[in-house]
Amino acid sequence: MPEFSKPSIEYFELLPLLIVFGAACLGVLVEAFLPRERRRIPQVLVTVGGLVAGLAATIWVATDVEEHADGAARGLVGAEGSVIVDGPTLYLWGLILVFGILGAALFAERRLEGGLSSFAGQAAALPGTEAERQAATKGLDHTEVYPLLLFAIGGMLLFPASGDLLTMFVALEVLSLPLYLLCGLARRRRLLSQEAALKYFLLGAFSSAFFLYGAALVYGYAGSVSFAGVDKAVRAGSADHGLLLAGIALLAVGLLFKVGAAPFQAWTPDVYQGAPTAVTAFMSAATKVAAFGALLRLFYVAFGAERWSWQPMLAVVAIATMLLGAVLAIVQTDVKRMLAYSAVAHTGFLLTGVIGAQGAGDLAEGQYSSLEGVLFYLTTYGFASVGAFALVTVVRDAGGEATGTAAWAGLGKRSPLVAGAFAFFLLSMAGIPLTSGFVGKWAVFTSAMSAGFWWVVLPAIVSSVIAVFFYIRHIRVMFFNEPEPGETAAVSEASLLTVGTVAVCLAATVVLGVVPGPVLDLVVGAGDFIR
Repeated sequence: MPEFSKPSIEYFELLPLLIVFGAACLGVLVEAFLPRERRRIPQVLVTVGGLVAGLAATIWVATDVEEHADGAARGLVGAEGSVIVDGPTLYLWGLILVFGILGAALFAERRLEGGLSSFAGQAAALPGTEAERQAATKGLDHTEVYPLLLFAIGGMLLFPASGDLLTMFVALEVLSLPLYLLCGLARRRRLLSQEAALKYFLLGAFSSAFFLYGAALVYGYAGSVSFAGVDKAVRAGSADHGLLLAGIALLAVGLLFKVGAAPFQAWTPDVYQGAPTAVTAFMSAATKVAAFGALLRLFYVAFGAERWSWQPMLAVVAIATMLLGAVLAIVQTDVKRMLAYSAVAHTGFLLTGVIGAQGAGDLAEGQYSSLEGVLFYLTTYGFASVGAFALVTVVRDAGGEATGTAAWAGLGKRSPLVAGAFAFFLLSMAGIPLTSGFVGKWAVFTSAMSAGFWWVVLPAIVSSVIAVFFYIRHIRVMFFNEPEPGETAAVSEASLLTVGTVAVCLAATVVLGVVPGPVLDLVVGAGDFIR
């Protein structure tokens, strides 16, 4: 009679995941047992405390991981092969948790709305009805947003750490479902917010179906859903090569939707514009980090031996994404939509780095690998994006946030600090030297060039030049244009939560541009994926 072998769970290495999911469950209990008027402070404390504890646990785990392949990789394969905690995973975890803390600070901001949060007081009430007005009058607040944020972050932590396709799909759903809800809870512009949530949900459901069908096809080809098993089958070869290619294509659809790549970017401008800006700020950074981490692991680990098949596909997608994002951003008259199409263009730049995959032996001495370049770019773009959207929340008129470009005219004279900080974030996104964006683009472009994809780097440079135009145009509007009568916006006084978030993002953008060495060393020290 065969002996029963109990599963082995590496609780210490999985501690950051357990802390975040535990804090999310604790937040649900707070919602269940505390009166509504007493929930906010405990929820904020549970959320920020859980994220800070998760970040501390991530640093603790990173100091005590095993080396593999003579130091080329660090970490372990845990939870019976379903979760991989290696150097890139730990770096991505730290990045997601930092952006999560900044997002939680923006969620907790109340001074801008006169003592209320930016979330609806009663989501079930129809926009403009008496029930909604009464909820606002009573100062009701949806504190459910905090456990939803924690569950989304938990899914984001699991997404790039997945060791098999089923775990990756579960993580995809865990991070997506809370975001669908959060996008529809704006206090102002309720109809626009609900429309954004519905579009995001419907398109997200389609992308999840594509991902799951692709996982089924890959399982049919490899006989395994683990990345190690798929990699082994790909290297061994099979007569069902068409099945593998179809599976890769369908999996790519699911992941390219999450990163907002063409032709799956249609949700991005609508959701970025309609969602509460605090949610948009968090999504723009953390979701992109998690999705690109998962995309890198899937293509580099499971399909690394098949890269001559998927590299041309991603190259075409990267070119289309960069050009579409940059060109459509030019015609936008809403700041949030402009930043959304900017995010689409940056997705193309990141994909340019992804296609530069090479073996470690193919790299010249001192050259950064594509993995290292993409991780650094995610860091630089994330801080600039969160900071820019945080500043959007403080530029307001009588109707709330003034996101129309015309309302920003003359802002440099009325509030030079806010306009100057926003201009600096835009210059970083444009990749101007001495900003973090320049170093990030240099890292991903050089990795693509060294892999022979110069024909992708050329459109990337053209897209960067196009992007400079609409970034500089908005800076000109702020500092050199006179406001139109009746379209003037003012800067509202924010609490230390928003001010601190902007300050952290601004400091990170400056340091990563002037002294990028320590973070680049940290990225290089993370090593490669465990295969």
